[in-house]
Amino acid sequence: MKNNLRMLLAVSIAAISLVTSGVAALGQTAKKDNRPKRIAIRAGRLIDGKSDSAIQNAVILIEGEKIVSVNAGGTPPAGVETMDLSRATVMPGFADVHTHVVLNGDITAEDYDAQLLKQSIPYRAILGARNARIALDHGFTSIRDLETEGAMYADVDVKNAIANGEVPGPRMQVATRAMTPTGMYPLLGYSWELKVPTGVEYVDGVEGARKAVREQIMYGADWIKYYSDRKYHFESDGVLHSMVNFTDEEAKAIVDETHRLGKKVAAHCIGSDGIAAALRAGVDTVEHGDGLTDAEIGEIAQRGIYWVPTITVGAYVAPGRGGNWTKMVDLEKVAFQKALKKNVKIALGTDAGGFDWKEVNQAKEFEYYVEYGMTPMQALRSGTIIAAELLGWSDKVGTVEAGKWADLVAVSGDPLTDITEVEHVKFVMKAGVVYKNELR
Repeated sequence: MKNNLRMLLAVSIAAISLVTSGVAALGQTAKKDNRPKRIAIRAGRLIDGKSDSAIQNAVILIEGEKIVSVNAGGTPPAGVETMDLSRATVMPGFADVHTHVVLNGDITAEDYDAQLLKQSIPYRAILGARNARIALDHGFTSIRDLETEGAMYADVDVKNAIANGEVPGPRMQVATRAMTPTGMYPLLGYSWELKVPTGVEYVDGVEGARKAVREQIMYGADWIKYYSDRKYHFESDGVLHSMVNFTDEEAKAIVDETHRLGKKVAAHCIGSDGIAAALRAGVDTVEHGDGLTDAEIGEIAQRGIYWVPTITVGAYVAPGRGGNWTKMVDLEKVAFQKALKKNVKIALGTDAGGFDWKEVNQAKEFEYYVEYGMTPMQALRSGTIIAAELLGWSDKVGTVEAGKWADLVAVSGDPLTDITEVEHVKFVMKAGVVYKNELR
């Protein structure tokens, strides 16, 4: 009997030992499986965003979401999955710092009004997710979305859905609702008996301005945007003038409260008067800026303020809007060339949404910058390293180097000889995940 008990005890101990060792082995296997995946990319040409010329035959080693190393003429480590882009040009993922993902074309008032009156906010958010995917497919791995145009805080929802892996798209910074004083932004002209939606949050007075900033940040705004001007017109001095929306006290309250809460301010300002008012208020970025004067260009350069020209949208809407719009496009080209000579920090922004996302590739903006006087390398930097600086993400994106997120795009040709190549992106990787590869 005792012998039987001893034998049973020995078998039990052996079984427990076997199970324990099996669990340990499974744990070790799980640890191995959970280690970040390593990928090596062999790039025929690498435009890393900081060097003055392309690097030939580079090897980019990626572990998980980040770049581990970049070596010219290197050899991928043994046993690491290698992606062969040896016939392509690899670049940092692009950034568009002026978009509207929940807007789909805004040539006429009818285009705009129909979206706010006939489309629900949930439906517009769905289209916003679709548009974010279009941006990613075009090589834009980061965007700054500068207001929802009446869709309240839907840009926060799109941003969060992307960040949580529910839908594919660029990483986003958002500005939610934007601001103007009462009655100075569409929808306008409807019967006073009707309560129609508005494209912005109406804000009046210094205290109202501070409250609106706090409210938008509470609901998820990364940036605050306000409309500095409207009604653009030329006067006898040949300068593009505009009507300023906010009093100086109101505009300064918006900027001061935003800065106090650790955020930054983007100002829509097209005419010289609106630009001057925005500069007095202390904004961080000037959006559009068609009517920049020599003095304003000098001030922007001296103060290190970013200019986001959004040339693509102006050229797109001008024929349909008529009036001064065609002349404004020509005027902005002159301002661009002057700003370039003054070393103004020009960051790439397209105002996508002002044009239909399905009709125009955002990367067209690069082409305009080269046409207006930038070298192809300068243009590429406007949408990579300079845009990253504007976003406050210089430590994360904008260049291809160790420690940065593995955000990469590739094209078949050489954009340094033909900038239009960037309008034909064949490969997109965001944070180490491949979303598009037509170079297999």
